[in-house]
Amino acid sequence: MNALEEYILDHIDPEPDLLKKINRETHAKRLYANMISGHLQGRFLAMIAKMIEAKRVLEVGTFTGYSALCFAEGVVNSGEVHTIEVNDELKDLLRVYFNESEHGHKIHLHIGNAVSIIPTFPNESFDLAFLDADKEDYWNHYEQILPKLRRGGVLMVDNTLWYEKVTKKAKKSDVATQAVQDFNNKVASDNRVEKVILPMRDGITLIRKK
Repeated sequence: MNALEEYILDHIDPEPDLLKKINRETHAKRLYANMISGHLQGRFLAMIAKMIEAKRVLEVGTFTGYSALCFAEGVVNSGEVHTIEVNDELKDLLRVYFNESEHGHKIHLHIGNAVSIIPTFPNESFDLAFLDADKEDYWNHYEQILPKLRRGGVLMVDNTLWYEKVTKKAKKSDVATQAVQDFNNKVASDNRVEKVILPMRDGITLIRKK
């Protein structure tokens, strides 16, 4: 952590104890622990949910549950967070973490392929969505999620700067970078939405459905 990152974390709301525990245990026990949202991004996700007074949130890519708990904290008291995780080996761990949280009862965990699960939700039934799944599937998920958002709803897409690789020509073998570049280009020209890329962590694209 550099001095600027440390300064930022010292001057925002503190990381809740349970999320601090999940962050620590994920880094100690899980491969690809950098996929976790973490303190700064987590406070941002919760803040967005509060700012738009979200009642229903859709998340694609639960991992160890950090971001889902941030959304559950941010939604209204009667709100719901529907989170989809493809890795069924995480199911038991996620239930433990969610049960430890005062907001865990708001979370509905779906285990399986998002491509099959997203269509089961009614159209325009979500206020907020978060996409953080396999990069090669980003555009397919985007096209599935957009009809599920109400007009004026917000979609946040993670990792859209992809370790700054998006600024360079991708190697033919680097399908993930190609997928993120393709996704960014398509979103940039999509007149159904308004969009802005925030250089937070690995990039978050904030998208508002017109």
